[in-house]
Amino acid sequence: MNITMKRFPLLLVLLSLTFSLSAITHGADHRGFDKKKLAKVGNEVQRLIDEKFIAGAVTLVARDGEIAHFEARGVSDLSSGKKMKKDTIFRIYSMTKPITTTAVMMLVEDKKISISDPVSKFLPEFKNLVVYDKSGKHKPAKKQITIADLMRHTSGLSYGFVGGEVAFMYNIKNVLNRNASLEDMMKKVTKIPLQEEPGTVWRYSIAIDVLGRVVEVVSGKSFRNFLHSEIFKPLGMKDTDFFVPKEKWNRFTNQNGRNGSGKLFISESASKSQFKKMPKNESGGGGLCSTANDYFRFCQMILNGGEFNGKRLLTKETVNLMMSNHLPPSIKNIGINDNRLGIGFGYGFAVRFEESDWGFGGRKGECGWGGAASTHFWISQKDGLIAITLRNFMPYEWTLEKELKTLIYDAMSD
Repeated sequence: MNITMKRFPLLLVLLSLTFSLSAITHGADHRGFDKKKLAKVGNEVQRLIDEKFIAGAVTLVARDGEIAHFEARGVSDLSSGKKMKKDTIFRIYSMTKPITTTAVMMLVEDKKISISDPVSKFLPEFKNLVVYDKSGKHKPAKKQITIADLMRHTSGLSYGFVGGEVAFMYNIKNVLNRNASLEDMMKKVTKIPLQEEPGTVWRYSIAIDVLGRVVEVVSGKSFRNFLHSEIFKPLGMKDTDFFVPKEKWNRFTNQNGRNGSGKLFISESASKSQFKKMPKNESGGGGLCSTANDYFRFCQMILNGGEFNGKRLLTKETVNLMMSNHLPPSIKNIGINDNRLGIGFGYGFAVRFEESDWGFGGRKGECGWGGAASTHFWISQKDGLIAITLRNFMPYEWTLEKELKTLIYDAMSD
């Protein structure tokens, strides 16, 4: 007995040493990733900075609810050399869209909206729309726009930057005016013909801005107040808003562009940005600013099936519905001046429904979207994966998603 007791501590030491050596040998496994392979993500971002292709970026990768990679590299201000930080605030533009459709689906669950409802049920000005005809004799729409049409971008509405006569009309009428309310925006857009019949074509548009106005009418709150009380506060998204308040200006990044010789320059300085002032147009399609950590919280809620840190926003069934492809059979895939094979659209973001050459190594079942200033996120439900890449550069570039997606998937250890 005494001999056994004397030997027992030695046995514990040997076992501990064995496990320690095992951890060193297999220590590459880091929250579901090979640590050395995952380090290539930061190395690739640094390469792009060193080659002066990007000024800086914040990247975040998480798996099964655990953040495995979270880095800030480069600068947020090319002129002063101010370092990019993890809590830097970015213009996320169209990454606002999934947040807006989440708000809509919350109202669907409350039985205040049905996805099959015509938009005119809530916004009467949408009742008698016409479809563009090049002759000038625009024809009455054969069917009304539904809530589902808005969420999946099959409404027949347009954007001022997508080309065509209707898009030109949007620009003439200044539809995306930050100094006009959502109500005023609806009055303008319903006086412009639809580009095509609702439900027949996937066309990127102001549809999600229309949904923001629907949320206002149905909830009785301003769109901003609804987002803050029902989404941002429950999720702890303390740095997400339609403007950057004065006390956070020092964390707001510049937006960059590239001149004719390929050199980066500041296209909108943080100090002179329109986002320093609260807009009248609380744009559900592209109005928010946010941080990587805030957006991670939103993504994790989606990946968790509608719940985050004990706060449930949506049921799992609703989230699965949002993450499914809802394009009608006649529409094969989406495209914005391109043809994105294998990519459909759910309620608020793109959905990969089959493997294809398009998409930089993406996987079937993956969903995500980006913002006009080259921000991007994607979620792979089957892998428990979230990836967020933030920089502010216009016009939109795929650079970070293109260079990092394959590295991230390759780094997964199972």
